[in-house]
Amino acid sequence: MKFSEEHDSEQYAITGYDHQSVRINDKRFDQGFILSANHFNPNWQPQVYTDLEVFHLDEIFALQPEVILLGTGTKQTFPPKDIYAALINSKIGFEVMNTQAACRTFNILIADNRNVVAALFSLC
Repeated sequence: MKFSEEHDSEQYAITGYDHQSVRINDKRFDQGFILSANHFNPNWQPQVYTDLEVFHLDEIFALQPEVILLGTGTKQTFPPKDIYAALINSKIGFEVMNTQAACRTFNILIADNRNVVAALFSLC
């Protein structure tokens, strides 16, 4: 799906996605990354959802979001208990959903000026 919404060039936005990748400001990415309106780390480790560990959440928490979106790939897959507990204990709102739903939700929240961080994983 391609979005046609205009975006500020100093901010990051999801401009589209397909079954293999997500486009950030019209550049294609097909591995895991962290994204907020003003922060983008395409080299975030882990690159695949199954490699996610609790310590990987530190970079997300450091951004002090009010909402965290965890896009788990083609299917909604809840994280292991230790990661789920770390998200709950952070006292930051979070949602776990498939990556395409997370992309749509991210853009809605950004348009509403919400402080959201998305951790998105490949759709493959």
